[in-house]
Amino acid sequence: MNQSPLLSLLEEKPGAFVSGEEISRKLNVSRTAIWKQIRKLEAEGYVIEAVPRLGYRIVERPSRLSPTELANRLTTRSFGRHLRVFDAVPSTQDVLRELAEEGAPEGTLVLAEQQTKGRGRMGRSWVSPAGKGVWMSLLLRPSVPLHMTPQLTLLAAVSLSRAIARVVPLEIGIKWPNDLLVGGRKISGILLESAAEDERIRYVVAGMGISVNLEEQDFPPEVLEKAISLRMAAGRPVDRVEIVAAAMEEFEKLYELYAAQGFAPIRALWEAHSVTLGRPATLQTPHGTIEGIPLELDDLGGLRVRLADGSIRTVYSAEVGDR
Repeated sequence: MNQSPLLSLLEEKPGAFVSGEEISRKLNVSRTAIWKQIRKLEAEGYVIEAVPRLGYRIVERPSRLSPTELANRLTTRSFGRHLRVFDAVPSTQDVLRELAEEGAPEGTLVLAEQQTKGRGRMGRSWVSPAGKGVWMSLLLRPSVPLHMTPQLTLLAAVSLSRAIARVVPLEIGIKWPNDLLVGGRKISGILLESAAEDERIRYVVAGMGISVNLEEQDFPPEVLEKAISLRMAAGRPVDRVEIVAAAMEEFEKLYELYAAQGFAPIRALWEAHSVTLGRPATLQTPHGTIEGIPLELDDLGGLRVRLADGSIRTVYSAEVGDR
């Protein structure tokens, strides 16, 4: 049995239950086969209610990311104007990297309904179910030295936090360097990967994953206590196209500000959104663990931390945990 007959059968009676017995009889399949197909539909973004003795019904259909609708909502000059939307890819990062090598212009955006091998910082996997999040990568071609790449990571975090707050009235905090949190739980992760030559950046692929309409059952149990979606936090579904459009507008605006005025205004905005500064923290760095109080960003985007002995250490790569 493929999914189309089952989907057609459920859609024949909008809002009503279709019993397992009826499905089994009309499609000539077992109850086990029905359940497997229900799970496949759920993986594609359908929300299906199953009630003993009543059967199954479609509660919610997956929304689609429409390139036309997104283009109509954009007010940007370049960000998002060259757009590729895929049903499923291993990672939007890999797709955009190939396009970058082929000469894609700055502002090219790759979106996917689903990532099968989405990744975050330090090689971690990223939960990217179909139709429920914003999984995207944006191409940058900045005229800055390679050692200034961390500044772009912080710029991305500020852009995304401002964009989300425009769409959903939530307090969005930034955990250094670029995790976005709501109530201490992660809603978004950002990964910047660069290609350079002679210490100059050829391009940067800015990957952004936003858990928009995921529900509790979409998260692995071990992740749920640390993660949340915008839908779960706001108590309602959120328009994914509106999130993407707002993200492109905020990113382009701050990117142009950065090009004109440097890192100082970006640093001020990041520090205003930070949930890391001024709080005792444990930092897992590549060179060991340190404890202290993060104070501010330095000129390159590193985190200045006051240690117990009063000395100041600047950290450029670390996992930050509460102490």
